[in-house]
Amino acid sequence: MPNVPPVKKTAFDPPTLVTRFASAGRAAGFRLDRFGEHAGTPLLALTKRTHGPRPRIYLSAGIHGDEPAPPFALLALLEAGIFDDRAGWFICPLLNPTGFIAATRENGDGFDLNRDYKDRRTAEIRDHVSWLRCQPNFDLTLCLHEDWESTGFYLYEQNPSQRPSLAEPMLAAVATVCPIETATVIDGRSIAAPGIIRPETDPSLRENWPEAVYLRAHHTTLAYTIESPSAFPLPQRIAALRVAIEAAITGLIHG
Repeated sequence: MPNVPPVKKTAFDPPTLVTRFASAGRAAGFRLDRFGEHAGTPLLALTKRTHGPRPRIYLSAGIHGDEPAPPFALLALLEAGIFDDRAGWFICPLLNPTGFIAATRENGDGFDLNRDYKDRRTAEIRDHVSWLRCQPNFDLTLCLHEDWESTGFYLYEQNPSQRPSLAEPMLAAVATVCPIETATVIDGRSIAAPGIIRPETDPSLRENWPEAVYLRAHHTTLAYTIESPSAFPLPQRIAALRVAIEAAITGLIHG
């Protein structure tokens, strides 16, 4: 398992966390885009548009405030130098600062931000979509999550163009540090293969769009939502997300 140090209690303060992202991003040559602010915390995007024919990879975290492993996994990868010149990078590390400080799924007004990408009733999602509209299309998107009900790691794959799948390499990497979900039905959806959900890919058939569905509709042909099991220790969940992301990056670039 990757060496994951304990997360200090002060790290759960959103301004402190965003400041750490900003510092690490600058050190790694990222541009910092401040596309909104909520409860005194900036909505921050880190971008690095690497020269030459490189894949463009988007990653997001923190849209559900009670899922802390995803932002910490992105920060660990950023500080470790994983987001290097192999690709162009577009990273939104903390999309729900009011939920993060309260440790709630919803934002401070009680809205699930990850169901608002179609109607865009919340300021956070309006700000996020405005930023996304100014970005190029992505070759891969990774939305990082956790699931309080799962007993293992799993992922959703949206791959309407039938591009080479990155699901199996991600799960193989995760299996070295965390169990893979073995249930045959997750969140009311049948499992396509152990740990893999391949939902309906036509966005017009979905209501209350999650972020991944919006990205599939407007920005990418290969979208993953990856879910670590919240019942496991935080360092283990962070490690699982880290190795999944690294496997996806390697698979995209060398596959």
